Amino acid sequence: MHGISLPPGQFGGDAIERLFTNGLDTGAHPYFTSITELRVSAHFLVRRDGALIQFVPCSERAWHAGQSAWRGRQRCNDFSVGIELEGCDDIPYAGAQYAMLARLVRALARRYPIEDVVGHSDVAPGRKTDPGPGFDWARLQRLTRRGA
Repeated sequence: MHGISLPPGQFGGDAIERLFTNGLDTGAHPYFTSITELRVSAHFLVRRDGALIQFVPCSERAWHAGQSAWRGRQRCNDFSVGIELEGCDDIPYAGAQYAMLARLVRALARRYPIEDVVGHSDVAPGRKTDPGPGFDWARLQRLTRRGA
């Protein structure tokens, strides 16, 4: 689970989609020049309004975790599904995002042997902080369990 906003702290627009499809106009905002060389992708993005966008098929590797490890396994991109939430560490995520995220996690669990749902901060501690303290893990767990 990741959190992303482009430019940082701003929501809406198409910058995230452009970043994940290697079409970000680096002249559109001063911050974008600092990420010109960044080549990242994710399987899914959940927008603030709950809209779900898929960038990479789940059967293919996306480039979301970077240098990472979970339960002794390195290179989490090789065995995980990357879900980006439009947001940032210190702003609560939207209710529509939790509802869509719970639906997505349940759908993925029906298809794949999911053992854990964790944050970028869990697989890259000290390097990444997202989805951050603004993410309510207990809420996601409740929604996922009850099928809301």
